[in-house]
Amino acid sequence: MSERFKSRKSWQEKLENPPAGLPKVVKVPVKWQKTMGGENILVPTPLLVDELIRKVTTRRLITVGQIRERLAQKYGADSTCPLTVGIFLRIISEAAEEDRRKGKKQITPYWRVVKDDGGLNPKYPGGVESQAAHLEAEGHKIVPAKGKKPPKVQDFEKALV
Repeated sequence: MSERFKSRKSWQEKLENPPAGLPKVVKVPVKWQKTMGGENILVPTPLLVDELIRKVTTRRLITVGQIRERLAQKYGADSTCPLTVGIFLRIISEAAEEDRRKGKKQITPYWRVVKDDGGLNPKYPGGVESQAAHLEAEGHKIVPAKGKKPPKVQDFEKALV
């Protein structure tokens, strides 16, 4: 097989080997500041996001917004880049499932991360069905989807860290 067709990095490698220079706080152009949530935006690493998620215990939840707020606060930024956090959540969830397939018992509980409105994430491994199953196993009640919106955790606010 030629060098051009080498296998891609594993999800675990993507988690542990972020792009050089991260984390960093960057100034956002004025035209993007409203969308990005401020003038100074943190671009985190996957491991920083993973570290926060690992602290969420059984029967507890954290929202994407909470993750972004906590990281921004820790690094003195106005906000945390929503795009990179979304990408990193995907990397973290896929790396956790790689670990599960390898027989590891302690994996990052990515299924405890919900959208800011309590919605489930269709981009996690197994989609919303798998996330719902994990959450129901921990005692959460899932409210079925309405229209194009994904299912939600009922009364999710009561379970937030």
